[in-house]
Amino acid sequence: MIEYVIAHNPDDRVLRKASELLRNGKIICFPTDTNWILAASSSSKDGIEKLYKIKKESKQKHFSILCSSISMASEVALIDNQAFKALKKAIPGNFTFIFEATKKIAKYIQASKTDKEVGIRFVPSVLVTKLIETFEEPLVSTNIPYESFHLNSEDINEIYSYMLEEKLFGICDMIIDPGEIEFAGISTVIDYSKPTGPEILRQGIADASFLI
Repeated sequence: MIEYVIAHNPDDRVLRKASELLRNGKIICFPTDTNWILAASSSSKDGIEKLYKIKKESKQKHFSILCSSISMASEVALIDNQAFKALKKAIPGNFTFIFEATKKIAKYIQASKTDKEVGIRFVPSVLVTKLIETFEEPLVSTNIPYESFHLNSEDINEIYSYMLEEKLFGICDMIIDPGEIEFAGISTVIDYSKPTGPEILRQGIADASFLI
């Protein structure tokens, strides 16, 4: 089911409906700054297991955890003072921050049980921020594996919600479509989990020089 919203002012009714689905262990789909994603509640074992099945990858692979604030991120990641100050300068932004996971999220995300790390994102999107604020919990997300669903467009900007609806039927319970989308590119990944200090693991579209 596609729900159309205004990107800078999404309908509260749609956000509440999406939140209810998430609380019931369902999967929803929406665009971020980098891609179309599938998301589940960070406290739903059923929802997260569905994401694992969709990825069809090893459970050692990371998901991204979407948060609307540093205080929310602190529920799932161990953020020290240095990282806290850096985040205040950088969010929301086109970054993924790697932190040591808290026990709260480790019981739901299997990858955390072995490597103890989680990837945190603060997406620069009014839609994503308001959705998370309405839901009041972090969201676990993964990019849609387009090839698995035979969506092989060379340009992800040419992937539209009606195409996803057909391919995700029976998998995803809601697609939120904010209209015309132009993805910025891959996020810059910074690792704050090591005692040696922050390290840029992947240079994406965001300049991280002021954070290192």
